[in-house]
Amino acid sequence: MPHTTVILAMSADGKITDSALTAARFGSANDKSHLEQQVAASDAVLFGNGTLRAYGTTLRVTSPDSIEQRKLQGKPPQPVQIVCSRSRFFDPNWRFFQQPVPRWLLTGNDSRETAIPLKSSPQGGGAVSFSPKKGFCRGSAPVPTPATNDPMRVWGFQGRHGGTAPTENETALPQGGGLKSSPQGGGRGGLTSGGDSGGLTFDSGATSLFDRTLIANTIEGEIDWIDAFQQLEALGIKRLAILGGGKLVASVLAVGLIDELWLTVCPLILGGADAPTPVEGKGFLADLAPKLELLAVKQVGGEVFLHYRCDR
Repeated sequence: MPHTTVILAMSADGKITDSALTAARFGSANDKSHLEQQVAASDAVLFGNGTLRAYGTTLRVTSPDSIEQRKLQGKPPQPVQIVCSRSRFFDPNWRFFQQPVPRWLLTGNDSRETAIPLKSSPQGGGAVSFSPKKGFCRGSAPVPTPATNDPMRVWGFQGRHGGTAPTENETALPQGGGLKSSPQGGGRGGLTSGGDSGGLTFDSGATSLFDRTLIANTIEGEIDWIDAFQQLEALGIKRLAILGGGKLVASVLAVGLIDELWLTVCPLILGGADAPTPVEGKGFLADLAPKLELLAVKQVGGEVFLHYRCDR
């Protein structure tokens, strides 16, 4: 299994963002440098679609020294950026899809092809849906998405990234139904459908935003992380960084697949009963809670960097 490290910044009261789920930018330049170092040491970076939606971009390696070090280790300049998403609706205008980084999509085998409405762009057009028979179909009018029924937050794990936050204008790209890479290759296009397409091979367009799509088994609607990590290991991912959000961290932690945590405690109080924490989900009873070993404590300015090892 990949050696997995969680890297998160949080407020002094343990919140990774505010109750409005806005992009968390309270970390200092020192914290951003620390995050980039951890990203540079990884083969892949995993984050939820809520994180992507909040930022619209990802933190790539920009330090010449880090890029050279990766080159000396026989690695590509940038680690793989993996988006974990049950939905396959993405805004193709997000900077993430223009950044010079390899992009993978990790989704479950219970994804559906049914299109769902999202906010439209100022030019109108509404949600984009996909049918193997009809291709792409755009609605004629924008349809607002209720915050309580937001498909981007089903596995919408709010975490941390760098870069510029996206605008409020969101379009929808289609989600596939049980899409798997065809025998002809694992790159863009060439996908098969387990939906009502009769098993025909087609290019979904949505997943062509990514270089590779991984289909993991699901258990009661949740990603089977053992299966997902085995797939990552088979693809050469030895070191994995997780940047959030709290639900993703909780689900991976629950199956004992997290090796280390880096937590940056930042000097502010966010509060809020609905503000996410580093570990969300159902939580753990005290007797069954994962145990941590403190490896290092470092104060830099007003921030404290905590390094833990998980007792696996």
